[in-house]
Formats: sequence, structure tokens, C-alpha cells
Amino acid sequence: MLEQRIEQHFIDSADLKYQAAQVLSKPIAAAVSAVLASVTSGGKVLACGNGGSAADAQHFAAEFVGRFERERPELGAIALTTDSSILTAVANDYSYEQIFAKQVRALGQSGDVLLAITTSGSSPNVLAAIQAAHERDMTVVALTGKGGGKMNQALRETDVHICVPHDRTARIQEVHLLAIHCICDGVDAQLLGDTEGKE
Repeated sequence: MLEQRIEQHFIDSADLKYQAAQVLSKPIAAAVSAVLASVTSGGKVLACGNGGSAADAQHFAAEFVGRFERERPELGAIALTTDSSILTAVANDYSYEQIFAKQVRALGQSGDVLLAITTSGSSPNVLAAIQAAHERDMTVVALTGKGGGKMNQALRETDVHICVPHDRTARIQEVHLLAIHCICDGVDAQLLGDTEGKE
């Protein structure tokens, strides 16, 4: 019984990835272009999200500052989820909704990218970060699911929306991780060439 339940998770995850491949390939390619344009002109990516999405933001920053699969020069990325002093001070002195927006205003510059991750598309602190990014003339790459939620109204035409076509948080997060890996791989392929051999 338990083994069947586990197997079903694998099947459901694989099915969603097959279904989402065609739907998401175009916005993921647009995200690669936006991120590449930023980092090759001296910009950086600021990444944010809550819970599992916070972990995804940190995962992305680690792949950029360190490496993905191939050696290359370091790329600028900061996860806005990691400084406990900033997070607790802003949450305490202002509101939890401002924990990312204040960092975007402090660190973001024109030409930077905000990687905004929220499975519901409606996390208030992520939406506030998007507003702050727009104030700083930044491009937003949004990773969502569940139809996109309030993100649909928050994004501009110049932003990129990668909306996983599913309602279950765990499945959305699994595709978000794949999308992040696709962005990392796409940027590397543009910078280093499209090689088959991986280290």
C-alpha cells in the first residue's frame, strides 16, 4: 500500500513534467534571455520565496555563484531569504510583507532581475518585492502555479511568468526546481556553448 502510494507520486510528477514541457519551454527560454542579459551587463539576480520556495531561491543563488554543471566565471545572485537579522528586523519593525521588498529597494538596480517564487502566485511579501523591483526598473521572472493567482495582475508585459499548470503545491515545487535547473543550464549553454559532454 505505501509502496504504491510512493510510486504514484513518481508517476504524477513525471506526468506533470511531460505535460508542462511544451507549455513552459517558451517562458523558461524567455527567463534565460532576461537573466543572461542582466548578468552579462554587470547585473545580478535577487531571488525570494517562502518555505520550500525560499529553499529554491537559495538553491538558485548557489548554482549561480558557484556553478551548475560546468566551470564558468561566477554569476551574481543573492537569495533574499538568508539574512535572519534583516528578515526579523524588517518583520518586527514594519511587517512580514516587507521582508523582501526592503531588500530589493536596498540592493536592486536597473537591469537586475528579481526571481520571484510562489506556488500560489499570491504571497503578499513576494508581490511586494515585485512592486519594489518595478520601482527599480528590474525585470521580474516569476515562478508560480495554481493559475498564477495575484501574480497575473502584478506582472508587466516585459516580465516573464512561468506558471506550472497544476494545483498541488508539491508537484508545482518539483517543476519549479526543474525550471531553475533549465534556467541555469540555458545560461551556461549561452555563455559556454551547447556541449553534450557534462562534467
